[in-house]
Amino acid sequence: MAGDSLFSANNPSMEPLASRMRPRTLDEYIGQEHILGKGRLLRRAIQIDQLSSVIFYGPPGTGKTTLARVIANHTKSHFSTLNAVLAGVKDIRAEIDEAKERRDHYGMRTILFVDEVHRWNKSQQDALLPWVENGTFILIGATTENPFFEVNAALVSRSRIFQLKKLSDENLRDIALQAVNDRERGYGKYDVEFEDGALEHLIKVSSGDARSLLNALELAVETTPDVFPPDEGERIYISREIAEESIQQKAVLYDKEGD
Repeated sequence: MAGDSLFSANNPSMEPLASRMRPRTLDEYIGQEHILGKGRLLRRAIQIDQLSSVIFYGPPGTGKTTLARVIANHTKSHFSTLNAVLAGVKDIRAEIDEAKERRDHYGMRTILFVDEVHRWNKSQQDALLPWVENGTFILIGATTENPFFEVNAALVSRSRIFQLKKLSDENLRDIALQAVNDRERGYGKYDVEFEDGALEHLIKVSSGDARSLLNALELAVETTPDVFPPDEGERIYISREIAEESIQQKAVLYDKEGD
């Protein structure tokens, strides 16, 4: 299917750290407590597999695609994915046909995750509308743009909107330590230590973006030993200098005057 490769892992050891460390369950998901905290509507809907159409919007690295993956792991529905940058009306039609067949022949629901849904034009978004309306699809859209301006009003009116916020420094610290301590997907097999201020620098410059943090952490950890991977239990010491070299200051932190 057109978008199934979004969540595939043919060779996990070759995946970037940010991809390997994607949460698989709600309990592994860090941040966005305002929509996923205990007792919150979205968390309850995911847990009992009764999700209606939703649109997630927020800055890059806040966990929109990750949350879709968690939903995929929780649901008994068929889960399909499309990226709006790569997929056109032909791909939408193919997904519609397959979803109708699942519903009519097997009584199975289909959840369709559309990443960067704002990139579709009006006619592409319109092509989904009747099938969302009649329940052939449950739509999960993800966008960095405000959906009230960038997504069809008809689709928005049929979806519940959830805003994901920039992750807090505490969230980012927990995500970094999760990666450092995980023996299977992260660096738990090694003795990773940080000089005072090194991890804090990575967190500060990541500015709420978990992907940016994990990319920098990966660069710092994997370029520090002479050979990676080193022997199990080997000490990997991340100095402040290494941390500074491993992450670039984000341009968005500055205005055009440089203040």
